[in-house]
Amino acid sequence: MSQRKELQRQIDCEDDIPIALSWAQSFIKKGLQSGPVLLVLTRPRRTADQNDKLWPMLRDVSLQCDIVVDGVMEKAEPEVWKDVFTAALTKHQQVVQGIDGSLVFVGRHTSKMTTQEFSDLIELIYAYGAEKSVVWSEKSAANFEELRR
Repeated sequence: MSQRKELQRQIDCEDDIPIALSWAQSFIKKGLQSGPVLLVLTRPRRTADQNDKLWPMLRDVSLQCDIVVDGVMEKAEPEVWKDVFTAALTKHQQVVQGIDGSLVFVGRHTSKMTTQEFSDLIELIYAYGAEKSVVWSEKSAANFEELRR
């Protein structure tokens, strides 16, 4: 069984392109000695700091805000709020048929969001919280300006 190894290099501006291409070429040549190589371009994903900020924020909202669940206004778990906010951010959800015939709404996975999309999600939660007078816990409020960048 072959071992899969991923290499990453971030490119922040056009000046980085020649060095990145040279770097990629050297690793592709080396990798081809063991078989085909797959080159993938993607945007950076969410950071650990962003993820660490998300869950305290969702907890704060879940403890202080009500939402309609099955026609009843009530508190909801942070995971439910995560689905609500990601749906609001992307303005789209998939609806699939469950194995029992019920409808299942499939939201966006935050693990697949870019750092910018995740930053937009955090700002959306802050805006909602401000509208609903959420008092942010210390962990939720920490480093907000840094994450906005």
